[in-house]
Amino acid sequence: MLDGGPMIFALFGNPVGHSLSPLMHQTAYREMKINALYVPFCVRILEEAVRGIRGMGIRGVSVTLPFKSEVLRHLDEVEESAGRIGAVNTIVNDGGRLCGYNTDWSGFVRDLKEFMPIQGKTFGVLGAGGAARAVLFGILAEGGKPVVLNRTVRKGEILAEEIGCSFLPLSEAGALDADCIINTTSVGLAPQVENSPLEGGIPEKASRVVDIVYNPLETKLLRDARKAGCETRSGLGMFVHQGAEQIRLWTGEEPPVESMKRTVREMLKQNEEN
Repeated sequence: MLDGGPMIFALFGNPVGHSLSPLMHQTAYREMKINALYVPFCVRILEEAVRGIRGMGIRGVSVTLPFKSEVLRHLDEVEESAGRIGAVNTIVNDGGRLCGYNTDWSGFVRDLKEFMPIQGKTFGVLGAGGAARAVLFGILAEGGKPVVLNRTVRKGEILAEEIGCSFLPLSEAGALDADCIINTTSVGLAPQVENSPLEGGIPEKASRVVDIVYNPLETKLLRDARKAGCETRSGLGMFVHQGAEQIRLWTGEEPPVESMKRTVREMLKQNEEN
């Protein structure tokens, strides 16, 4: 923290120029009347960047691709759920002691609960990366039944075994009896907006489809799902809720979630118009 100045928060990733996190966080701090700056850093050497958290007195850091797993070994402590997921997206600097958290899973759960019940429901989860791990962990924690769907069979099988759930090759997704399909891959993310992770179509028995991609607000997957008569949900809510949980961890105060969501939505709509 600067002497007598604002609290400093940061975003570590590579690239970071596209991120709407700075806009979202600054909106929150302004409304909360907290003197704070949220600064994006395009990180090249993660170990040196983490060392700089202590050196510069940075209060908290958001961690994004490609560092969510790598960062674990550079921290003093990792909260249990983040350790089980194997990914950290939030660092808290507690007097020079760095602790890692994962707010992706809790942000996802908060948003999904606004969309549908989780307990006892079956979810087809597309992907086998870090985001899939967070989503699977959240579903299991809330009593849901996730099934990993992945193109690379061995990778999907390994993840399902580690997490403790079922696996089905992506080519067989049409046969899945699921209440909801969730995309955790980056397929459909701008600028590749005409791509879908389910080119074979939406499984007939699925009545809901969630895409954790939030840019664009309506991906090709969600457009296809809506045409098939499904209820749909974009990744906007998860993005906002994971950021809100970061603010709670860093400040101990309640963030203005609706203002954060409105600001991000308006910026995304402006980007689409341009």
